[in-house]
Amino acid sequence: MPRPPHASPQTVRLFEALLADPARWRYGYDLSRETGLASGTLYPILMRLSAQQLLDTGWEASDEPGRPPRHTYRLTADGVALARERTAAAARKQRGRAAAFIPRKA
Repeated sequence: MPRPPHASPQTVRLFEALLADPARWRYGYDLSRETGLASGTLYPILMRLSAQQLLDTGWEASDEPGRPPRHTYRLTADGVALARERTAAAARKQRGRAAAFIPRKA
């Protein structure tokens, strides 16, 4: 059976980071550091979620002259709902795996 969209462990880690404060605009670099995802993994996920209107995106001007603007991201209302669903499903799956490894008393 195929995995449902947005259920990869990397996407779930990104959802967890964004759900910590869904209304806050976040930089890709900060999300990369928080999630441990490399830019080659993170940015394709961000672009896909943005294209599916699960993320709002924007540009923020730099405070330092000569520095380019930075791209920012935050979850949309639909993105928050999906992120909560996917992180809850991942947590249930993890608990199920942990329960399978608990030795039973005879």
